[in-house]
Amino acid sequence: MITNEVKDFSKIDFQNGEVILVDKPFKWTSFDVVNKIRRSLNVKKVGHSGTLDPLATGLLIVCTGKKTKELNNYQGLNKTYTGTMTLGIKTNSMDLDTEIIEKVDVPDFSEDELLKIRDRFLGEIEQIPPMFSALKKNGKPLYKLARKGKTVEREARKVTVHKFELKKITLPEIEFEIECSKGTYIRVIANDLGEALGCGAVISSLRRTRIGEFSIDDAINVEKLNN
Repeated sequence: MITNEVKDFSKIDFQNGEVILVDKPFKWTSFDVVNKIRRSLNVKKVGHSGTLDPLATGLLIVCTGKKTKELNNYQGLNKTYTGTMTLGIKTNSMDLDTEIIEKVDVPDFSEDELLKIRDRFLGEIEQIPPMFSALKKNGKPLYKLARKGKTVEREARKVTVHKFELKKITLPEIEFEIECSKGTYIRVIANDLGEALGCGAVISSLRRTRIGEFSIDDAINVEKLNN
């Protein structure tokens, strides 16, 4: 496995297969990371274990060569995220990637009030995947339909939130840490929590810090790879 401790990539057989821990930069797509590694390391077969939104940063597990067969082993692992949600704002993408469609004053919620609502999003919950997502409908990614103003019906999915801590409350912002099962949309948690509070909410920053036992502390900076 390639981590930030590896300084010389020239002696590594990426064609045969390697697993790379990558820190995805802000505004890069997960596909951008795959393309960067493909070009920089001159390897044809590259894949990643789980999409991160363009505005999110953090841990991405990338496999090359024969190791791409192991991607499913990583996709099922729990994920941990830190970030900030901003109350009083609504957007179609549930983050700041699209324009604000509604903005309201945020009541002076107490910590107890916020924790009581937070508790609704612990354990097994149901989520409706957002339109702005990489999920496909009839072979076409939902986000492409969403950007054309189209909406299609999506079935609710069961996911599990193992931990949801409110780290710092400075309304309208709440800093949090969430550990969850695969397939969980943190944007949807923020949106649904905002709806429950009656003022709306979006994700204003998001970083994936862990995938299973793998930590962002061990990830390489993909921007430093040679072109």
